[in-house]
Amino acid sequence: MSGTDDPRRSDAPPRVPGPRAAAEDSAPWAGAPDAPETAAPRPALPHPALPHPVLKSLLGAWALAACSAEETAAVEGHLTDCASCADEAVRLRDAVALLHPEDSLDLDPGLRSRVLAGALSRRPARIPVPDWAAPYEAEAARLDALLHDIGEAEWRAPVRLMWFDGRETVGRDTTVAAVITHLMTVDGIVAGALGLRDPLEAVDRDACASLRSPTARTEAYWAADGAGREPAAVHAAWRDQGRSLIRKASFDADRVAGLAVEYGPFALPLRDSFLDRAFECWVHAGDIAEAVAYPYTAPSSTHLHRMIDLAARLLPTVIAGRRRAGLAAPARELVPVGTVGRSLHLEIEGSGGGHWYIPLDSPGAVGSAEGEVAHVAVEGVEFCRLASGRVAPGDAAAGGLGDAEAIRDVLYAAASLSRL
Repeated sequence: MSGTDDPRRSDAPPRVPGPRAAAEDSAPWAGAPDAPETAAPRPALPHPALPHPVLKSLLGAWALAACSAEETAAVEGHLTDCASCADEAVRLRDAVALLHPEDSLDLDPGLRSRVLAGALSRRPARIPVPDWAAPYEAEAARLDALLHDIGEAEWRAPVRLMWFDGRETVGRDTTVAAVITHLMTVDGIVAGALGLRDPLEAVDRDACASLRSPTARTEAYWAADGAGREPAAVHAAWRDQGRSLIRKASFDADRVAGLAVEYGPFALPLRDSFLDRAFECWVHAGDIAEAVAYPYTAPSSTHLHRMIDLAARLLPTVIAGRRRAGLAAPARELVPVGTVGRSLHLEIEGSGGGHWYIPLDSPGAVGSAEGEVAHVAVEGVEFCRLASGRVAPGDAAAGGLGDAEAIRDVLYAAASLSRL
C-alpha cells in the first residue's frame, strides 16, 4: 500500500466491511495505532486485478453477499482505494438491510385458521366451533404453544401486569405461573355460567359462591393457593378448562350464545364474553412473551377486528360510568334512546381496521356520521394496547380532529376498559 493509501490518513476513503467479513469489523486494522504489537497481520486473500468498471458493477452483488471469495477480496481491496465506490457500497449495504427485516420466529397467527379452514372444507366438522368462539380458541392455542416452549424456571420469571384504574396507570408484579392462574380464574366465570366446574372452588368455595369481579376472584385465588402448584399442573388445568369451554360452547352454541355472563358490576352475553377472554388471552400472552423474551405477534386481522368491535361497543357505557363518577365531561345534548346524538368517529387503521361512530352523551343514542363532532385515528394494535392499559391515554399514538373534550373522553374510556 502506498503512503497515500494509508488508512491512518484523514483523507483516505473509509474501508467498508463486507457482509462475509462482519465478524472482523470490530478488530483493529493491521498497523493501526491501537493494534497490539504482538497481533499477527491478517493474511490478504489474493484477488485478480479487475478494472474499475467491473469492480463497480460488482458492488450490488457484494452487498448481497453473492460474490465469490476472490471477487469479494477484489471489491473490498478496491473500496480502500476508491472513495466514490466506498460511499456507494455503504448505501447499497444499508438498502440490503431494509430489504431483509428481522422476522419473528412465531408462526403467522392466521396460519392455524387457514389450515383448519382447508381441512374443514374437505371434511366439515360434525360439531363446528361457533364463529364467536373462534378467536378464543385461536388465542388459547397460541398461548398453549408458548407455554410448551418455555422451561420450568421461566414459569417463575417476573411479569409486570398493568391497567388503567380510571385516573392513572397502575401495575402489579407477579410471575408467569400466576398470570396463567389469573386467566384460569377469570375464565372460571364463563365456566360457571355454562354449568362447568369453576377452578376457584378447589381453593376457596366461599369466594367462588360470592365473588364475581375478575379482580376479586384473582386475589382470592392467589391468596388461597399459597406457594402455588407445579408449572405442569397449572398449564394442564388452564388448557383443559379452555378446551372444556370450547367443547361446551360448540355443542350448545344456539342455546348459550346470548346467555348473560356476570362480571360483578357488568354483564356480557356469552358470545361477547368469549371475545373478551380471547382479548385477555392475547394480552397476557404478550406479557409472558415479553418476560421470557419470546417473539409474539398480534391475532389475525379478522379476530383482531372482532376484539376491537367489542371494545368500541362498550365505550358508550364506559363513558357514562366515568361521567357518573365525575371523571368525564357532562353530557351536552341528551337525546331519546335510538336517535342520533353527538358522535365521535373512531377510525382504526391497519390490521383489524374499520370505522365506528361512538355516541358521546347517552349509551342509548345512535352514533353516526351525521352527528360527528370529532374524529380519532389510531392503529389497531395501538388501540388494543390502550384498551388493555399497556399505554396511558395521553401517550397513545392517536391523531384527533374536532371536539378536544370528546376525544379525551373516548381515549380515557378506552383505557378504562382495562383491569387486572
